[in-house]
Amino acid sequence: MVVSLSPNWNAMKKWMMLGLCLAIGVMALRGQSDSLYKVAFYNVENLFHPSNDSLTADEAFTPTGSYHWSYAKYFRKISNVAKVLIAMGRGHPPAVVGLAEIECEQVLKDLCYRSPLRKFGYRYVHHDSPDRRGVDVALLYRDSLVTVVRERALPVVFAFDPQARTRDLLYVCLRFPEGDSLHIIVNHWTSRYGGYAATVPKRNACADVARACVDSLLATDPQAKILLMGDFNDYPTDESMEQHLRARRYSPDNERDTLFNLMYAFEKEPNKGSHKHEDFWGCLDQMVVSRALLFGTNGMCIAGREAHIFQDDFLLVPDEKYGGVKNFRTFLGPRYVGGFSDHLPVFIEFSSQKR
Repeated sequence: MVVSLSPNWNAMKKWMMLGLCLAIGVMALRGQSDSLYKVAFYNVENLFHPSNDSLTADEAFTPTGSYHWSYAKYFRKISNVAKVLIAMGRGHPPAVVGLAEIECEQVLKDLCYRSPLRKFGYRYVHHDSPDRRGVDVALLYRDSLVTVVRERALPVVFAFDPQARTRDLLYVCLRFPEGDSLHIIVNHWTSRYGGYAATVPKRNACADVARACVDSLLATDPQAKILLMGDFNDYPTDESMEQHLRARRYSPDNERDTLFNLMYAFEKEPNKGSHKHEDFWGCLDQMVVSRALLFGTNGMCIAGREAHIFQDDFLLVPDEKYGGVKNFRTFLGPRYVGGFSDHLPVFIEFSSQKR
């Protein structure tokens, strides 16, 4: 028996063509009116260049140092960072990336121009800071998508310990094709090494510097769109974040506060965070945004008013001691294992509409 399918097939083709035309129309309209951008932060864990810098304490990460940091290991690390950023965007890496634990400009050159990232047109903003080990923060940006308007380092000086040297914060103002400006402050606050209580005043001082920059921007423009991202080495509920930076929990009824911490959303989620300490996952890496960026109705606004943690399987390994999984690091103590980082990246997505 032969059954003719031509009438149904013709109808199906008409519906398929109609659907295709509608999809193209929506895409064209979206391309004209708004764009979706991803902005990420990633602490890449000790991305040192193997050469020895006589001005910093980087000897451990040299070929003859305690970590036997060879050029082969270094370029594998560079490739791993690129892999994470490309995977985060499913082949289209973020428009903007804040980085922590970058040693020097050469590392950024190799990452932008000698890794798989080279075809995406990344450029960088970086300043050498007075950190004892030489680790800095930096900002990568795709110059086909955004333009740097201005930038400067924000030094942190401890009045109670003026001889101490720590890394600067980094301020960058970016402009997007739709005309929006985004003020970014990249942070990597003093670690807890040496004890939590002993280091609290230093993180509070870092928070005060960041808050002063925010207040200056808001005094000039109360509708300034501001993003603070970084490894704060404190959790959202800690003193430095709540009392000094004054980054509050998101609430649509809250009309007094000017900064909101998007990482509160992960507070009660078990085994969810950017960093694992023993058996506890928490968000040392955070995204903090201004009121105009979170609630704004014109121009740039955050998709879903939420932040995300990029927690893909290849970044994790079984945790044989505490159970579950843990970050796939580059080193376990002095032992090289060839992983990625002891932190997971965090990111936000936002739309920027033409006015």
